[in-house]
Amino acid sequence: MSGPTHRIPLVPATDDHPVVVVGAGPAGLATARALSTRGIPYVHLERHDDVGGIWDIDNPGTPMYRTAHFISSRDKSGFFDHPMPSRFADYPSREQILEYTQTFTDRFALRERIQFDTEVLSTRQDDTTGEWSVQTDAGDITASAVICCTGVTWDARIPDTPGRFDGEVRHSVTYVDPGEFAGRRVLVVGLGNSGADIACDAAQAAAQAFISTRRGYHFVPKHIFGQPADQSESLPIWAERLLHRIFASVIIGDVTRWGLPKPDHKLFESHPLINTQLLHHLQHGDIAAKSAIRRFDGDAVIFADGTREQVDLVLYATGYDMSISYVPEEYLEWSGGRPQMYLNAFARRPGLFGVSYIEVNSSAYTLFDRIAHLIAEHLDDVRRDPERARQVRQIVEGDRPDVSGGVDFVSSDRHATYVEVRAYKRELRRLAKRVGWPELAPGRFVKPASKQAQTSEVAS
Repeated sequence: MSGPTHRIPLVPATDDHPVVVVGAGPAGLATARALSTRGIPYVHLERHDDVGGIWDIDNPGTPMYRTAHFISSRDKSGFFDHPMPSRFADYPSREQILEYTQTFTDRFALRERIQFDTEVLSTRQDDTTGEWSVQTDAGDITASAVICCTGVTWDARIPDTPGRFDGEVRHSVTYVDPGEFAGRRVLVVGLGNSGADIACDAAQAAAQAFISTRRGYHFVPKHIFGQPADQSESLPIWAERLLHRIFASVIIGDVTRWGLPKPDHKLFESHPLINTQLLHHLQHGDIAAKSAIRRFDGDAVIFADGTREQVDLVLYATGYDMSISYVPEEYLEWSGGRPQMYLNAFARRPGLFGVSYIEVNSSAYTLFDRIAHLIAEHLDDVRRDPERARQVRQIVEGDRPDVSGGVDFVSSDRHATYVEVRAYKRELRRLAKRVGWPELAPGRFVKPASKQAQTSEVAS
């Protein structure tokens, strides 16, 4: 990160120097609502033609596929003051999530403020004035701050595999429909939750399906006692681990029986797999588990255990880099393709923020609201309480809070931005209390007349 950032002045938002919000997916919409509520001038830019981000399957470059569902449950996943409808499934479909995002946009009158079909090409800050120059394909904007809300699943990561492969190699970002697997011998590489989902599609549609993984993972059933499993988040982490360990031993058993590696970490030290459907397909022989790939060999794949399989298609579900192409790389600290920001939100460079650059085993939307709330409070202080704004900058530049919650996350690039949700929320509250900001609570965004009706349904 270039230069001593404490010398860069904070710039109050005005109509001539608005805050620029980049991206109109869920993170950008939460941010726009937080700014709008406080009357902070902002410009909202979106390169696609509607809201929704990755959840609009028609957006070029989206990793969305037709069978996708939300990984957290309906009642744990909503924005503040806008719960998901009870008619939605426990784990809503991609169509329902897109619908929900659109109704949120319209209910809070955010759509008319969005400039669609406008791509941000670059940003640059003047270190003397603190002003930002934002270049777009529709013209330039002089801004007081930039909030990056463009998401984390656009820049696919494909490992370099030795050997020559005669078949087709793709990343899962290109996958859309199970029909792509018909009549083919398919290998899905990677056992994240999307990889597990796609492997289930392959198990049902392909002539032969395989899944390759270097590491074993813990499986968590989607329901416990008939309720979505993420309801246990209200427990201390030790109690949640105990609960899932008991249920896993009874319901799931030893996954090594079906060829999967034994996990080399405790539950929640990496993402758990909320997908027992994959185990169903393994148990019925619809898909076979393989070890890590050693190399390609013409029409075959050689695995680490020495076995060999003929394959037509290799689909890498191996994750993404959290690239922010329009921000100079030196403006952020990077680790493993992930930007390192205070509370995953405040860059060390004044006037630069991010909402969505976080990995957590919890609902993202509610966290986006919490993060956007604190960023908006800070930007409001830049206008109204410069002394408190400077205090926050000192905290951002000097503090390194521990948001692991005592969880020893797996040492890998992917885990560079992992947080434990309870510890993370505590740190958000601690910052708010330390500087005197109000804590975000249900009812913050609704009119007093409707507050009572709304707060009974909001997501936690």
